[in-house]
Amino acid sequence: MTTTKTVVVVGGVAGGMSFAARARRLDENAHIIVLERGEDVSYANCGLPYYVGGEIADRGALIVQTPESLRAALALDVRPRHEVVSLDVAARSLTAEGPDGRVELSYDELVLAPGALAARPPIPGLDSPRVSTLRTVPDAIRLRGWVEGGARRAVVLGAGFIGVEAAEALAHAGLDVTLVELAAHVLPPLESELAVRVTDELEALGIRVVTGAGASAVRHGAEADQVELATGERIDADLVVLSIGVRPDTGFAEEAGVAAERGAIVVDERGRTSAAHVWAVGDATLSVDAATGARRPVALAGPANRAGRLVADNMLRPEKARAIPQPVGTAIVRVGSLTAALTGANRQALDTAGIAYRTLHLHPAQHAGYFPGAEQIHLLVHIAREGGRLLGAQAVGTDGVDKRIDVLATALRAGFAAEDLIDLDLAYSPPYGQAKDAVNHTGLVAQNVADGTLRLWYADEVDEVLESALVLDVRRADEWVTGHLPGALHVPHTELRDRLDEVRAQAAGRPVRVMCASGVRSAIAHRVLTQAGFDSASLSGGSITLRDHLRAASRELLTNDEGIPA
Repeated sequence: MTTTKTVVVVGGVAGGMSFAARARRLDENAHIIVLERGEDVSYANCGLPYYVGGEIADRGALIVQTPESLRAALALDVRPRHEVVSLDVAARSLTAEGPDGRVELSYDELVLAPGALAARPPIPGLDSPRVSTLRTVPDAIRLRGWVEGGARRAVVLGAGFIGVEAAEALAHAGLDVTLVELAAHVLPPLESELAVRVTDELEALGIRVVTGAGASAVRHGAEADQVELATGERIDADLVVLSIGVRPDTGFAEEAGVAAERGAIVVDERGRTSAAHVWAVGDATLSVDAATGARRPVALAGPANRAGRLVADNMLRPEKARAIPQPVGTAIVRVGSLTAALTGANRQALDTAGIAYRTLHLHPAQHAGYFPGAEQIHLLVHIAREGGRLLGAQAVGTDGVDKRIDVLATALRAGFAAEDLIDLDLAYSPPYGQAKDAVNHTGLVAQNVADGTLRLWYADEVDEVLESALVLDVRRADEWVTGHLPGALHVPHTELRDRLDEVRAQAAGRPVRVMCASGVRSAIAHRVLTQAGFDSASLSGGSITLRDHLRAASRELLTNDEGIPA
């Protein structure tokens, strides 16, 4: 006699629906009930900004599955507009509010996938009818309705990934957009020297970017609202997008005694919570960061989808199941003609975790330089100071960014040291890459740094370097005149061997800190200097990274031959 197991899933979309679909494939007899608070149980939430901006024309394209299609294909009992209000883990029962009133359900196994809610800080006026989040299909429909209804001015609060995508979408739709971010730069997880390039592109799209200032109030008016910033500035807005982060939606679970940290449900490597027969998956769960060991939620669709499948395996066929891997947090965003992507830890996360690391800056072309259309990828990689393990990588560019970050994310997942990147056998043809791909090149630089062949200095050390060392600029003359550091000595790298006495005289016993445009020629010069007995180091990323660092810090330091800022 077959025993029917009742499995209740709280929350659909990524984690919940991935679990439910896999569970059905593993157990044809289980009664699987999915309770979803919203109207749509399976939709493309990552596509919402593109619907708002009109690139996705049809709302129907956002709906991946409906309750009817899921019932027909997978025999799932999907119940939208059902919100769980209480849970009794001892009795294995829960109560939900639905369209027809309260529903009491018992379960054999419970999967919590409630996701996250948009954070709503205590800012007066956020209840204005012109303020909307962008997390659900109704949100997107509302915003698009405002756009098509004649809205001309938009303010986006929060310049994380969704905020940047929303700002780009609204600008694409023809609105005047102001993007406001409390942090010092847009896309706060991105390092500042890369984020400045994203700001440039946003401004090229006509978007006004305000950083380092949050909203203090939204003042409702008859014809439009005004967003008041902490600086006192007021910005007129026909619509306001609130995108300042999310928080796990776990109140009912915590009230039932399910263990949580800072609102995120604690799970083991199999997805089990502290309560028997209760599992959890997705944005509302606590993850352990693969690079730093930090415990935090990771609100990304990919990890949620994959974890949902693994929880089903661990529940229904544990003898064959794999553990849920620690996430590396790979993310990507399009901004106009640029792509920005990252994986693993950034400086802030590494510093907080107390992990010693080195940073590499590279600016390789995405494909062979002699093939038409070659463009630089601005690549930043963090590696462990001891052992050289990959810890994180970020990139910004017009082409080829996704490929490199995906390869580096794979290497990070595999636990590679940066030197291991040298030996990756990557596809090469002039339209697609280089014989030494950007990823291979990262490994080569990392090896040189690790074994002492290359010693680096960094853009954030520029003031100290100018005080204590001779800066040797080895670019060509036509590059030198576009802007150089004050007091630097100019010796093109092709002339260096014949001018070592001049460098020695100018250094007068001081260290020599070399720079070029991207770090390639200065590395060559560094080897010449080191073998000639100099205390030498090469600027990581060269003047390209230096300029980005200075712009991120709003500093003018480079001058031309007349001493005019350049």
